[in-house]
Amino acid sequence: MSLDKASRGVGRRQLLIGGAVAAVGAAAAVGADRLDLGGDEVLVDAHGRETVRFHGAHQPGIAITPQAHQSLVAVQLDPGTGRDDVRRLLSVLTDDARAMMAGKPALADPEPEFARIPARLTVTFGFGPGLVRIVRGAQDVPAWLGPLPAYPIDRLREEWSGGDLLLQVASDDQVTVAHAVRMLVKDTRSFGTVRWHQAGFRRAYGSEKPGTTMRNLLGQVDGTVNPRPGDASFADVVWRDDDWLAGGTTMVVRRIEMLQDDWDRLDRHGRELSVGRTLDVGAPLTGTREHDEPDFDATTPVGFPVIPEFSHIRRARSDDPTQVMFRRGYNYDLGPRGEMASDAGLIFTCFQRDLEHQYLPIQARLAELDLLNQWTVPIGSAVFAIPPGAAEGEFVGEKMFG
Repeated sequence: MSLDKASRGVGRRQLLIGGAVAAVGAAAAVGADRLDLGGDEVLVDAHGRETVRFHGAHQPGIAITPQAHQSLVAVQLDPGTGRDDVRRLLSVLTDDARAMMAGKPALADPEPEFARIPARLTVTFGFGPGLVRIVRGAQDVPAWLGPLPAYPIDRLREEWSGGDLLLQVASDDQVTVAHAVRMLVKDTRSFGTVRWHQAGFRRAYGSEKPGTTMRNLLGQVDGTVNPRPGDASFADVVWRDDDWLAGGTTMVVRRIEMLQDDWDRLDRHGRELSVGRTLDVGAPLTGTREHDEPDFDATTPVGFPVIPEFSHIRRARSDDPTQVMFRRGYNYDLGPRGEMASDAGLIFTCFQRDLEHQYLPIQARLAELDLLNQWTVPIGSAVFAIPPGAAEGEFVGEKMFG
C-alpha cells in the first residue's frame, strides 16, 4: 500500500471514530435512548424523558429555567357554572396535568405515545376574577384581580384579553405542548370555551447556555434585571403568604405587538438609545457587559445623558428596590400579514407577590415616557391569581374552597 493510501485510510478511520464519539457526546448532552452506531447500540440519556415534579408548595412552571415552547390558554366558564362544577373541573385537570408531567398519558388519551416525551413539561393554573367569584363569592375577589388600569399606549383587543381560567403549558418539545394543550382543553369542554390561545417560543433547547437572557424579536436582550430562583430575595419578590393564596403569586399577561417594519427603519444607534443597552451583548450604554450596573448620571461631552431619560431601562428602574417583578416572556410570530413582513411580538408574563406595589408603578412609568412605545403596542392584557401548589392527594386550588 502506498503512503498516500495509508494516510487516507487512517484519516477515514479517525473521522469515523471521531464522528461516533461526537454523536455519543451529543446524544448524552440532549437526552435516554439508544443510538445505533453501525450495528452497535449505545445507551444514552434523553432529555426528552426529563420530568418536573408536579406536587409541591408552589406550582411548577414558574421558578424553573424557561422551556423552549409555551402555550397560554384562557378559558371562559359557561353561564350557570357552579362551585361544584369548578371543583370537578380542577380535579380532572389536576389528574391529567400530573400524569402528563410524569410522562404518562392523560385519562382516555387517544394518542398515549405522545406522553412518553415530557421534555420538562409543566402545567400551571391561574384563576381570573370570574372563577374566584364562583367559588368564594364577590366579596372575596381581591381588588387587584381584574383588568389593569387603562394606559394611553394600549390598543387592547377582546380576543387577547381577560379569562376565567388560565392554563400555562410549557415544554422543550413543541409536539408535547400541542398534545398537552389538546388534552387539557378537552377536559374543559363541559365547563367552558376557549377565550384565547397564545403560543410562544424561545431558543431551542441546547442552542445556548441555560440561564442566558432571551432576546425578543426586535433583537434586544430582554429580561436582564430579573430575580433568580434560588436567590435569597426571590421568595419575597414572588410568593404570597396570605389566605388561600399562600405559596401562590399574581400573574400579568400582556400581548405586545412589535412593529418590526418601522423598527427596521431606525439605525442601530437609535435602537440602542431607545433601549439604553447595546444590541450585541445587552450591556448598558455606560458599561461593557450585560449585567454591569448602568450609570444614569453619566453624560456625553456636550452634556447629554449617555442613557437618555426616555430609554427603556431608565423608565423601568425605580429608586424603590421592592418595585421588582419576575419576568418569563416568550416571542410569538404569526408570519407575514398583508404588507407586514411578520406579524410578531412578545407574550410578556410576569409574577409578583404584590401586583399593586410591584408591577403597576413600573408599568405606569413605561406607559408615560418609554420611547420603545413607538415600536411596541399592547394588544392583550389579563391578570390571574396563581394558587399554591397541590400536595399529594390534593387538586390545584383546593385551598380556595376552604
